[in-house]
Amino acid sequence: MDNARSAFLDDLLATPSPSGFETAAQRVWTDYVREFADRVDTDAYGNAVAVHEGDPDAPAIAVTGHADEIGFIVRDVLDDGFLRIGRIGGSDRTVSKGQHVTVHADEPVQGVVGQTAIHLRDEADDEYEDVEAQFVDIGAEDADDARDHVEVGDPVTFSTGRRDLVGDRIAARGVDNRAGAWAAAEGLRRAAAADVDATVYAVSTVQEEVGLQGARMVGVDLDEVDAFVAVDVTHATDNPDVDRERRGPVELGAGPVIGRGSANHPVLVDLARDAADEAGVEVQLQAAGIRTGTDADAFYTARGGVPALNVSIPNRYMHTPVEVIDTGDLDAVADLLAAIGAAAGDLDAAESPFAVDV
Repeated sequence: MDNARSAFLDDLLATPSPSGFETAAQRVWTDYVREFADRVDTDAYGNAVAVHEGDPDAPAIAVTGHADEIGFIVRDVLDDGFLRIGRIGGSDRTVSKGQHVTVHADEPVQGVVGQTAIHLRDEADDEYEDVEAQFVDIGAEDADDARDHVEVGDPVTFSTGRRDLVGDRIAARGVDNRAGAWAAAEGLRRAAAADVDATVYAVSTVQEEVGLQGARMVGVDLDEVDAFVAVDVTHATDNPDVDRERRGPVELGAGPVIGRGSANHPVLVDLARDAADEAGVEVQLQAAGIRTGTDADAFYTARGGVPALNVSIPNRYMHTPVEVIDTGDLDAVADLLAAIGAAAGDLDAAESPFAVDV
């Protein structure tokens, strides 16, 4: 990954974007894609769409990632100045206590999620409290002092940032799914540089973590799109605490993961695999027997049946402050998206190119 692309990824990862509060991250994304897109639009809730205009006789394909991350929200200010919090998305109660957090008020406020010292606990009774039973300490003396800095409804995120690990591995908060939003933007840039015949849309959606809500909006709004490719992270199974026998093999550094089954349209799956072969991109396969758990699940039913595909980035420790990915996989996903755009450009939009032959 070159310096410009790495800087874009850094900017996305450094910009907090809990579900419902994605505006700042979407500005980072739209500023980047404006350099090469023919058009950039946003909607009322902040979904962002960039377009490479291709041949009108070729299909239109959208490559997408979601901009939002999990987090917390201030739900009460207690008399003694501590803050009660609630979840934004699937925040993990087992990793929140004892962490540094930032309350995103009018001005950022630093705090910590309180954890009683080990000396003062009966370890036999240790258990993980629900998020709603946990509290944030911002150092306030009382409720009035706290309310001078924060108010109910302010979002909260962990304060961790990107850290470079050995080789091409990085760890960060919110890799799920700023990595996918990065890939969608980069896939568009590479497709535009190759001047593919397909019209390619890159989309950064909002509020995936709270029910795929942005994808539901975009899936209806982009009624000219013939197929959607949703990029998200998936669970790597190459670390010691994951039962590979239950989930199937997915490894960091082994390339993008193409989903099969459920929302994953078989013709689009074949096109993606062929495009990967043509581009020399090594891919992995993953079974989705019921659902993908990604924006693809919203896209494919948005207008009565729109071909969709889930392409994933292997990720360790999902929904923690220390998610780990291999940037080589991330680069390969962008190459795959551009190759899918090129392959789609060879098809004729008038001939229902993704129709299943039954």
